[in-house]
Amino acid sequence: MLNPTENYFLRQKEPYQSIMLYIRSLLLKPALGIVEKHKYGIPFYYANNKPLCYLNVLKGTRFVDIAFVKGKELKKEFPILKDYKNRKFTRSLQLEKIEDLDEGAFLSIVRSSIELNQKKIALKQ
Repeated sequence: MLNPTENYFLRQKEPYQSIMLYIRSLLLKPALGIVEKHKYGIPFYYANNKPLCYLNVLKGTRFVDIAFVKGKELKKEFPILKDYKNRKFTRSLQLEKIEDLDEGAFLSIVRSSIELNQKKIALKQ
């Protein structure tokens, strides 16, 4: 039996399904230590028990939104992150096709986002 996240991916139309499954495979590489959870009806990815990013296809759009929860703090370092519809903290990569992904840049954003989460945890201790 499939879990809610797997069902979510299977319900997506192409090319979105392939894009999401590919992004998922990158995020869940053991070296990154990212955990997948199903929250608010979509797949969320956590590092150090803190939300890192989520995947979604927003209604009325033609792209997969890879939204980084603390993306606003990463925008200066990664200008490819977009502010879609004036979200307060989240910034995202938007992929219409899998070929649009710069895997190296994506993984750099992921690693920086993980480091940002770790710094926030350290500051609280």
